[in-house]
Amino acid sequence: MPIASAAPPPFAARAVSVGGSPVREILALTERPGVISFAGGLPAPELFDTAGLRAAYEAVLSGPGAGRALQYSTTEGAPELREAVAARARARGLATGADEVLVTTGSQQGLTLLAATLLEPGDTVLVENPTYLAALQCFGLAGARVIPVPCDGQGLLPDALAEITARERPKLLYTVPTFQNPTGRTLPGERRAEVARTAARLGLWLVEDDPYGDLRYEGSHQPWLAAHPGAEDRTALLGSFSKVMAPGLRLGWLRAPAALRRAAVVAKQAADLHTSTVDQLAAAHYLGATDLDVHVARVREAYRARRDALLAGLGEALPAGSEWNRPEGGMFVWARLPAGHDATALLKAAVAHDVAYVPGAPFHTGAPDPRTLRLSFTAHTPAEIAEGLDRLRRALG
Repeated sequence: MPIASAAPPPFAARAVSVGGSPVREILALTERPGVISFAGGLPAPELFDTAGLRAAYEAVLSGPGAGRALQYSTTEGAPELREAVAARARARGLATGADEVLVTTGSQQGLTLLAATLLEPGDTVLVENPTYLAALQCFGLAGARVIPVPCDGQGLLPDALAEITARERPKLLYTVPTFQNPTGRTLPGERRAEVARTAARLGLWLVEDDPYGDLRYEGSHQPWLAAHPGAEDRTALLGSFSKVMAPGLRLGWLRAPAALRRAAVVAKQAADLHTSTVDQLAAAHYLGATDLDVHVARVREAYRARRDALLAGLGEALPAGSEWNRPEGGMFVWARLPAGHDATALLKAAVAHDVAYVPGAPFHTGAPDPRTLRLSFTAHTPAEIAEGLDRLRRALG
């Protein structure tokens, strides 16, 4: 006899109010062989130091230390990896001790921990417009009210930030100031100093996301927001090994003031107890045995050539009247089509020609600009980029 049953209770409102990532969906569409994709922000797999990483795993899984590598670990992270992260931060001019670092399962987890620690439903978060799509998902799941800060070609406008902060009383500003995703732009040093002063004067947390800072191809290094006076006690700095070692390691880090870091540790305990021990120890061994800066220099050389190949061909590939920027580093070029064009509507034609990009609309908060698109240049050689641009020209012509 059938058992009568009631429907299970509904999902939490946040689980149904936040949509999936259009970028991830586009990536799934373009994984078939032969597609040249400018869509995903993917490092080039042929540039991974596979031999060096294999040796690092072999080292930590042999000898008397193998048991530790396969055992539970502390939530804060392996001490040797925390010290390696701190040393790299010090080399870039930011005084950092190992005890100021929390190892995370990718920098995305760090952002999630900060949202869980700092945000109540209804709290206000400020973001650049456009901004990193997964950050918008993260803040949406936290129930935050997200407000865009006006930007120009160099990033957010400090006067607008001060005005909005005074009016809206937000909890935090989320920013990717160096080679921003999706636009590739970099916030100048004088604006960074103004952002730090505004945060100190008006009471604002700063969440500084820096996954791309090592990938500079020209221009001069800009100090982190966290290094500016006024930001020392209110900046959470997120970093990642995904772009300079390998994203499959899922290793990131969070540097934050002590009280915020302790709260993030508790949130991480509720999320995953700790990041993979074997991956942490392998990364720490790799950093001790290999000069990462030498490896990154090789990666930068290859990516610089790929960026230049994309920039050289965009004039022929995009409709007349299109505009695009020239990023000094990172992984992305931001373009805008002429009036009357819609990048989302045109994507179907591009995919039919075995080439893809990401429409810019999903990266916006509020009214999107349908004419914008993001192109990533890192995953293909200059020759492949030239072929992809030719396909794009035929698709959009």
